[in-house]
Amino acid sequence: MANTQREKLFTEFPAVATEQWEEVITADLKGADYERKLVWKTGEGFNVRPYYRAENLEGIRFLGSQAGEFPFVRGTRAHNRWHVHQTVKVENPAEANAEALKMLNAGIDSIEFRIDAADFSDADLDALLAGISIPAVELVFSGSKCHDLVDQVLAKIAREGIAREEAHIHFCIDPLVKGLTSKGVLCSCIDGLADLVRKTADYKHIRVVTVSGHIFSNAGSTIVEELAFTLAAGHDYLVRMTEGGIDADKAARKIRFAMNVTSNYFMEMAKFRAARMLWANIVKAYGPEKECACKMFTHAVTSAWNQTVYDPYVNMLRGTTEAMSASIAGVHSLEVMPFDASYGEPDEFSKRIARNAELLLKHESHFDQVVDPAGGSYYIETLTQSIAAEAWKLFLEIEEKGGYTAAYEAGFIVERVKASAAAKDKAIATRRQILLGANQYPNFTETADAKIGECAVERAEAKGNVLLPYRGAMAFEQMRLHVDRSGKAPKAFMLTCGSLAMARARAQFSCNFFACAGIKVQDNTFFKSIEEGVEAALAAKADIVVVCASDDDYATAAPRVKELLGDKAILVVAGAPACAPELEAQGITNFINVKSNVLETLKYYLKELGI
Repeated sequence: MANTQREKLFTEFPAVATEQWEEVITADLKGADYERKLVWKTGEGFNVRPYYRAENLEGIRFLGSQAGEFPFVRGTRAHNRWHVHQTVKVENPAEANAEALKMLNAGIDSIEFRIDAADFSDADLDALLAGISIPAVELVFSGSKCHDLVDQVLAKIAREGIAREEAHIHFCIDPLVKGLTSKGVLCSCIDGLADLVRKTADYKHIRVVTVSGHIFSNAGSTIVEELAFTLAAGHDYLVRMTEGGIDADKAARKIRFAMNVTSNYFMEMAKFRAARMLWANIVKAYGPEKECACKMFTHAVTSAWNQTVYDPYVNMLRGTTEAMSASIAGVHSLEVMPFDASYGEPDEFSKRIARNAELLLKHESHFDQVVDPAGGSYYIETLTQSIAAEAWKLFLEIEEKGGYTAAYEAGFIVERVKASAAAKDKAIATRRQILLGANQYPNFTETADAKIGECAVERAEAKGNVLLPYRGAMAFEQMRLHVDRSGKAPKAFMLTCGSLAMARARAQFSCNFFACAGIKVQDNTFFKSIEEGVEAALAAKADIVVVCASDDDYATAAPRVKELLGDKAILVVAGAPACAPELEAQGITNFINVKSNVLETLKYYLKELGI
């Protein structure tokens, strides 16, 4: 009976052809350009259509595979139980141990110890891991002494009689990306990777190499570039190990990948799916004995690039959506960055909020109870294919240059990322890319927290062929911090007149515009006359007076405001009226609108104000 009703239901709704959809869309556009209005031109090298249908999946070869099946697009396991990961900076082993135990009791099951001490003894290691059951938790070691720790950790496992298959430990040894790309120096430890693989050959769950792909993203790369460069570095390690006498099966099982997850919600889901497929095919080319060697082992960390120091609680929202992308995509482990990490050492509150974001996704949203929920979506599957195609094209270009190391030494890697970063910077300056609280919708009443120092907003200059991390909001934040610490309180006054609807819309736009520089804004509902508005502006001791009206009103309103205001404040017109040339001829030269370079325009006004 149910099947009969279902069949009847579907006969009542005949299929609609794509051509019919397109006809309706074209009619609704009323002559507007389809490509400009509805097609998203991504920075990844491909365009995204406004909708997708089953026909868009034709020719995608990876469809039909399940989680745990080659090429692992849908996941490397038949479950989605990821590890909740947090990092502890080790300065004093006993104190770091106490913090780690607190985190473990609060719900995390993967902990990273970052060790940079010149000397780190066996006694220090014992103190660091006191009370921590090695078989019960995933341990990750990073820092400058990471390579030296391998022997110490293996010795501790042997001393405590822990079964080798029970040790889930990873070392963040990465001389190619973290060393060469970030510092310009290739660590000699790269020659010892094959020996580390041999030492840990019997430890099924120990990985000695971590490809730090997040470095590309935090330096401003696109998603495609991050993926392609990460794969290229991973392949470089694979080549070096196999040339060192290690078979591909063992070498691939010793590589771990750490990548960023940004707020580009669906694109990030597709990235991790594409990454697993591409890495599986790279390893498959070496003819491993077992397909499980082709599984990509991925750790995700939420982006530092898009965090802001102003309105920092928005970082919680960014971290949550990013965590959703990673968990839906099916990563092995995930670290949510604390919301205050962009301007100081995270405190206990921010760390708790960070890990709780993941715990909520697990225990209240049950994201760990379903594998690849995005699978089958026409949009996600098409995105996966598009990202994979573009990343593979770039990967092959790197291979043609001789592999990752050769491409880096030729300047190719750094030049590509810097070009992408420059494009992002321009998009942020012109608000084509929004960073909430920084270049759009700032908190009008906020001033810099005492904890925010110049170093938090000052972008380090990369000298030579290296990549350095920065945050996209830094240019705005540096400008705003300069205003906050200047001892002055510049004010922008909204002189709303003429058409009420247009006056209010442009006043809201202008308030957001000037507040991005820390300029105090005084909004006003409406002035019945220009004379009343100018009088109020002068009484408010405004430094900038913004005329907010309709285009038709500006021809008479703006000159009258200029006449009454004189040189007592900077006059700005909100919009790009057709009468702009006539206004300019009368000495009215300041305009702000949606096409303005917000950053450069605000810098100009601050300079005019002597700040």
